[in-house]
Amino acid sequence: MGALMLQGTGSDVGKSVLVAGLCRALVRRGHVVRPFKPQNMSNNAAVAIDGGEIGRAQALQAIACGVAPHTDMNPVLLKPQADRTSQLIVHGKLRGTLGSGNYRAARGALIDEVMTSYRRLAQSCNIVVVEGAGSPAEINLRAGDIANMGFARAAGMPVVLVGDIDRGGVIAAIVGTKTVIDPADAAMIRGFIINKFRGDPALFDDGYRQIEALSGWRGFGVLPWLAATARLPSEDAVVLERRPDRATGRLLIACPILPRISNFDDLDPLKLEPAVDLVMVPPGRPIPAETSLVILPGSKATIADLAAIRAEGWDIDILGHHRRGGMILGLCGGYQMLGRTIADPQGIEGQPTEVAGLGLLDVETMLTPKKTLKPVHGEALGASFEGYEMHVGVTVGPDTRRPFSRFDDGRVDGAVSADGAVMGTYAHGILANPTQRQALLGRLGAQGGGADYHASVDGALDEIALAIERHVDVGALVALSREASSP
Repeated sequence: MGALMLQGTGSDVGKSVLVAGLCRALVRRGHVVRPFKPQNMSNNAAVAIDGGEIGRAQALQAIACGVAPHTDMNPVLLKPQADRTSQLIVHGKLRGTLGSGNYRAARGALIDEVMTSYRRLAQSCNIVVVEGAGSPAEINLRAGDIANMGFARAAGMPVVLVGDIDRGGVIAAIVGTKTVIDPADAAMIRGFIINKFRGDPALFDDGYRQIEALSGWRGFGVLPWLAATARLPSEDAVVLERRPDRATGRLLIACPILPRISNFDDLDPLKLEPAVDLVMVPPGRPIPAETSLVILPGSKATIADLAAIRAEGWDIDILGHHRRGGMILGLCGGYQMLGRTIADPQGIEGQPTEVAGLGLLDVETMLTPKKTLKPVHGEALGASFEGYEMHVGVTVGPDTRRPFSRFDDGRVDGAVSADGAVMGTYAHGILANPTQRQALLGRLGAQGGGADYHASVDGALDEIALAIERHVDVGALVALSREASSP
């Protein structure tokens, strides 16, 4: 059995994508591969085959390996909420809510559970490709670490460091990592990969050799900027801070960027539609008046994000949009916000409270400790779909008599307003189905393109795998993986 860990010089250097691409490249070479991330922090999650939840990036990496996502691929998941707290998910299930200080003190006790998942996973394959979190250079977080060198040392795992040249300072980032980390940690790092290079890589030959000389680590390659990455679902909300140019002459769909936005990859399939201009509206900007459809996304802290909507004045924009005859779709937490009230008597999201919703659906929501996690299949807007439920809370009221969808197991879900302009659902992932997108766009007077989202993601993984084969010494990485200690 082999194993290899990719760590980064910082967050958002491309580790998740490189692990996914390397997994696909190894599968294409005939290996049986599994992804693993000891600890993740993300509000974009997926339902695993064994009924728990894991980070969206590990679900994508499982797809790259050609297998169903399993909770062993991401044994510890932190889901940030309001008030500097996070839900702690262990082996796919809610373990509790922790503050940042509490988690730093408690995380070291989770290493045994992390290693249990890793050992189980390793028995099902011949190579495990592991993703770190953040950077090992964050030495202030080293004590009790289970995400980077703490795990690598416990597992006897060779490490390759990923540096992002696009953000600048990559020589200092890699060499500086060697300088600041513990020598025993540095001994685990066997080399580096330069990521996101634009232009002729030969222009960086001198810099590449200088990194090798100054760090004592070998280089495994220089990857170019990979355009195919844009077709993959994103795990980190950092990508929402980038504002693409607006297209003209298209149907405008707008989604406000909530402070605790979650599962916003629900909207990714809309990017495949040539008739659609999807705009993620950042704080400080109004929802454009010319919007045809407003989507309220999922939220890890519905009540706090509803307060943020009001603080930004987006509630005024949304109500005005509705008065002008515009359509609104609420997904999960967004669905809850559209109702008359949201009650949290047990303090699931913070202090016990009850707040007024936007009042566009005649429904009321009660937040409850039990979390619904399950894949779903059904029909909505006259078209079939498959997706998943991932929510706390129960929503009832007159508008649920007009359900948004019907599941194949006989249950109904969601609600539609009497005028048909406001819709809400607890189902995630429904827009990945092209017929579902066509049905939604048809209500807006537009024609859907019918592109297969899952095929687009799979094709992007193949493109990234081919680029890795061309620009990275994959054979040397395979050989390095065999140096891992037996789990």
